[in-house]
Amino acid sequence: MFTMIFLFLLLNIPLLMVDFIHPRCFWRMKQNEDKDGNLGTGCAFFLQSVHWPVEKEHYSDIFNIQMHNENHKYALALAFAICEINRNPDLLPNMSLIFEFTRDACDWESQLNSVIQSSLKNHNILPNYICKEFTKCPMALTGLNWTTTLKLHTILNNFISQQFLQVTYGHFHPVLSDNEKFPYLYQMASDDKSLALALVSFIIHFGWNWVGLAISNNDQGIQFLSYLRREMEKGTVCFAFVNMIPVNMHLYMSRAEMYYNQIMTSSTNVVILYGYADSTLALSFRMWESLGIEKIWVTNSLWAATLSKKDHTFDNLYGTYAFGQHHGEISGFKNFVQTLNPAKYSDEHLAKLEWMYFNCEVSASKCKTLKNCSSNHSLEWLMVHTLDIAFTGGSYDIYNAVYSFAHALHEMTFQMFDNLPKDNGREHNYSCKKLCSILRKTSFTNPVGDRVNMNQRHKQKEEYDIFYIWNFPQGLGIKVKIGMFSLYFPSGQQLHLSEDVLEWAKGSAQMPTSACSADCGPGFRKSWKNGMATCCFHCKLCPENEISNETNVDVCARCPEDQYANIKQNRCIPKAVVFLSYEEPLGMALSLISLGFSVFTIVLLGVIVKHHNTPIVKANNRTLTYILLISLIFCFLCPLLFIGHPNSTICILQQITFGVVFTVSVSTVLAKTITVILAFKVTASQRMMKYFLVSRVPNYIIPTFTLFQVILCAVWLGASPPSVDIDAKSEHGHIIIACHKGSVTTFYCVLGYLGTLAFGSFTLAFFSRNLPGAFNEAKSITFSMLVFCSVWVTFIPVYHSTKGKIMVAVEIFSTLASSAGMLGCIFVPKCYTILFREDQNSLVMIRMKSSSHAHIS
Repeated sequence: MFTMIFLFLLLNIPLLMVDFIHPRCFWRMKQNEDKDGNLGTGCAFFLQSVHWPVEKEHYSDIFNIQMHNENHKYALALAFAICEINRNPDLLPNMSLIFEFTRDACDWESQLNSVIQSSLKNHNILPNYICKEFTKCPMALTGLNWTTTLKLHTILNNFISQQFLQVTYGHFHPVLSDNEKFPYLYQMASDDKSLALALVSFIIHFGWNWVGLAISNNDQGIQFLSYLRREMEKGTVCFAFVNMIPVNMHLYMSRAEMYYNQIMTSSTNVVILYGYADSTLALSFRMWESLGIEKIWVTNSLWAATLSKKDHTFDNLYGTYAFGQHHGEISGFKNFVQTLNPAKYSDEHLAKLEWMYFNCEVSASKCKTLKNCSSNHSLEWLMVHTLDIAFTGGSYDIYNAVYSFAHALHEMTFQMFDNLPKDNGREHNYSCKKLCSILRKTSFTNPVGDRVNMNQRHKQKEEYDIFYIWNFPQGLGIKVKIGMFSLYFPSGQQLHLSEDVLEWAKGSAQMPTSACSADCGPGFRKSWKNGMATCCFHCKLCPENEISNETNVDVCARCPEDQYANIKQNRCIPKAVVFLSYEEPLGMALSLISLGFSVFTIVLLGVIVKHHNTPIVKANNRTLTYILLISLIFCFLCPLLFIGHPNSTICILQQITFGVVFTVSVSTVLAKTITVILAFKVTASQRMMKYFLVSRVPNYIIPTFTLFQVILCAVWLGASPPSVDIDAKSEHGHIIIACHKGSVTTFYCVLGYLGTLAFGSFTLAFFSRNLPGAFNEAKSITFSMLVFCSVWVTFIPVYHSTKGKIMVAVEIFSTLASSAGMLGCIFVPKCYTILFREDQNSLVMIRMKSSSHAHIS
């Protein structure tokens, strides 16, 4: 059913693709037999210019040579490029390019070994060599491995009297890029740095960070591994394993099972393959596919289409992603090949040679479902479509190499040379030097429309097409272009994938994840242990007051001072500003209590003023009574300064007002105590002294002790005055705004000074409590000072054990309690007597109490 749906989509639904994607599907027929032992090598061709016309039929002998399909493609691509150039009247006029192709052209390893071992007495031992004098500098176009290339380079430049220009269409190798060591050698291919970036960008796009790597164990593989590691470190992608596949067949066979087990047991779902066709890596891939390994394969070329023998639609559930060199479509290649040998190169034969592709948008079918089609029927179904030959990356390098050679030769031919040496050999050498210099500077646009720049420093940036590959019945492989990677785009925008095409290509298959560790969600951070890979980590909850609002963060972000982390620790919440305000119940209650006591004190003051001529008021020094009551009014009003949003002025007034007002109150109590003592201790003979002391002592005690407190407060303001304190750490989620005491030492000095005065008053009153007198205040003062001292002694530990507005409330409560203690103990009994016991507030009662005291004593 799925196959029918796919076929319907393939034939009838136009693809929605972005501008850079051409809806082109590639397909190839699998060979029924794996030639495991035939690991083909590259070829070498020798080109030169001649002054006679060369027809296309000159290359028909190519078909008589048995060789690997890939090498056949290279030979035909070379012939096609030369024919195009020879037909072009604007390029190399009156000249033609030729090359000869022999049976030994692609067996250079054994050929060169025999050459090196021989004495090289004549030149005709070289395959493909035209045994006559070249009219211009010839070019050796080679696709060999780098060691064989070096051997050939040694022979061409040391054992032959004539210089050769050598251009490689094989894979790039850093050793061969040294222009000083190899002045006549040029590599068409670029290094694979950009391919490494393309692969990593593709992997990051799908959120994969745990991948395996299978790579050929040769110089190109090792060099690419270094490029890939560098890009993976930038993108935080890690290797689950790295399989270095030996190029030696016998060594590979001894380790094949180990490589298979490593891939099977690995937790990764993505494996990168870097190698080339007809290698042990390609053989490994065929084996892994045939054994049913379900992985996402990401490879560097289109050879990685599934080559297993199983007749099963969509063998690999996830398919293969292949990166191929981007180039324009070359028209006319199929016609060129078929006109060379129409009988041999039919569409069916070209299809079996893996060269064909067809346009996905055409519609017509002789098969209802691909699943039920046999191999012949599947091929027959494809034959009705517009077919053309797929130009591979190696073929395209050969195509550009031939055109580069032609353009350089064209420019050199039309340059004027003066005083050229007449010696034939030296003229050839001079021509080769000149041609090589021109070639390295050649820049042109090929017939495909692609820009070709032979200057290594200014080479065109690499671009790659990205293909998605399926396996269809009877070995029919489908390759769909899903996007491209281009370095011409800005960083971060170089990878372009058509999501519509990708979704259509994958069908119902879900893209699996490939990660060493599960993502750390918001509120967590990554944590590593020694020896763990960067991509393998544990998830830990962010520390207190730190958040992470993204996945897989390394470090949690601390919330600003005015914010705090929520419970999930994925965002910061503004902290609530906390201070003791009038609006909240506690502040409202304390302010009402403060005002209530103030009003009550005013009422008592009014009662005493109204009855100022009564004996009980006169007996206790009316002036001191008025001073004490007025100071207590201010003591009760003082807490209002502690309620509300504090500022610098309020903070200073809080402490200064508290210290001065309470000093006046306590020093007044001390003055009343001393007055009582002096009144009863001075004898009758000292009446003048008694009057002086009783009337003058308060005038000195209160100002003197108050002045000392004022000086102490001035020192406090000068040293470290109180200020606004913003505490964002004491309470979670709150910013506490309160008044800081400034100099804590001075604050406790002020408090200690009040305590000293209170303790002195308490001591004097305690020892004078039994003195005779009807209205002796000593007992009342004793109890009031006992309450005062008890309150402030208790205040210190309680104050330090609380924070925020509770601390302020404790200070207010201590102020009100100590003030209420003095008011209640000294004045409430007195006012009770004035208002409700008038019989005791008379001279008769005073005499009766005085006589009774005298009788008792």
